[in-house]
Amino acid sequence: MQVLYFAVLRELTGRSEELLELPLTVHTVRDFVAYLQRARPELSGRMASVRVALDEAFADDSDALGQPRTIALIPPVAGG
Repeated sequence: MQVLYFAVLRELTGRSEELLELPLTVHTVRDFVAYLQRARPELSGRMASVRVALDEAFADDSDALGQPRTIALIPPVAGG
């Protein structure tokens, strides 16, 4: 599965994208976020305000992960 990191998440991980093989126990967006925080400790505690998009559509924590080709992680953006 391709995971895309944007803005501060790209800075924290040192990458804009990566391929991950998810364990069979990851069924929902919430499961994915929990797994990712274990796999990437630099993201631990920083995912609460991050929006998750599955194949370019925003998803809620309880949504089933299914078989998306791409998961995008989009942190809040400030500006003016």
